[in-house]
Amino acid sequence: MEQVNQTGSIESNSTNCPSIDDFRNQVYSTSYSLITVLGLVGNGFALMVLIRTHRQSSPFHVYMLNLAVSDLLCVMTLPLRVLYYVNKGQWNHGDFLCRISSYALYVNLYCSIYFMAVMSVTRFLAIVYPVQNMRLVTENRARLVCVGVWVFICLSSSPFLMSGQHFDPITNKTKCFEPPDKGAGVQKLVILNYLSLVLGFVLPFLVILLCYAGIVRALLSRTHAARRQRGTGTRAIRMIVIVLLTFLISFMPYHVQRSIHLTSLSRNATCSEKVSMQKSVVVTLCLAASNSCFDPLLYFFSGEGFRSRLSSLRQTMKGNSLNRTARLKPIAGSECGENHQLKTS
Repeated sequence: MEQVNQTGSIESNSTNCPSIDDFRNQVYSTSYSLITVLGLVGNGFALMVLIRTHRQSSPFHVYMLNLAVSDLLCVMTLPLRVLYYVNKGQWNHGDFLCRISSYALYVNLYCSIYFMAVMSVTRFLAIVYPVQNMRLVTENRARLVCVGVWVFICLSSSPFLMSGQHFDPITNKTKCFEPPDKGAGVQKLVILNYLSLVLGFVLPFLVILLCYAGIVRALLSRTHAARRQRGTGTRAIRMIVIVLLTFLISFMPYHVQRSIHLTSLSRNATCSEKVSMQKSVVVTLCLAASNSCFDPLLYFFSGEGFRSRLSSLRQTMKGNSLNRTARLKPIAGSECGENHQLKTS
């Protein structure tokens, strides 16, 4: 709930507490710049590989493709945030882009969580119920699941489109990502927070944990069958590690801190507590946005055949390059022959 998260300048002006504006502007502008570069390079490259090798498609491939698209859509709005904080909290890009920039971050955040959950369920079915998996998990059903995730997340995140830019008479600046009135909408934000906490984080995280418990149990109980499916088991373990690290680093600190921060707004706190709370909110929001940088690791280390797709793409590009070279050689040879004839004549 970024509208509550970034209230440092407002609270500091209404009390005698020191402002964290300099800290906020520096951390956000630096972090979002780094996330933009890493996110564009990593997800752009992954998306290129996935699209160029679409003939090798699978349900997991469909989920990876949608996750990469979600990350890219979010990363493309981050430069607007960078400009906002470089300009020290002055928004110059209009109300529409203010709403879309805030909306895109939360759509990506919860789409990432849900796509990780459905990918975990897919891997669970492939390992624990391999026979039923062949019948239940298909590309068409994966596409339907992705459409359902997009529709659900886009609709449930629509409240973030309700608030856009506003003019702050105290600082004489046009603001974005911050509430115009801290007191009026706190109850609404508290309700939105708990809904998104339960539906957007706790529920999918429990599904992921249950799937991983089933996967680990199945892998430990197998002997010869596990050896025959060694590649599948290895990909599953890699996926467990990467997804859990993403949750522990990006998603969990942000949701915990956001809930604590909203609760603290309803009680009187000392200046040092307010400043510490606001700084921790800045850091955890940057960690939440950084999930776009973790997803390419998921594609490369646990995606079904992603590295083989990359190798086949390299071979295809190398073959095309050799074909072009072979076509150019006769032309070069004919030119040499013509030059030789000119000299002898």
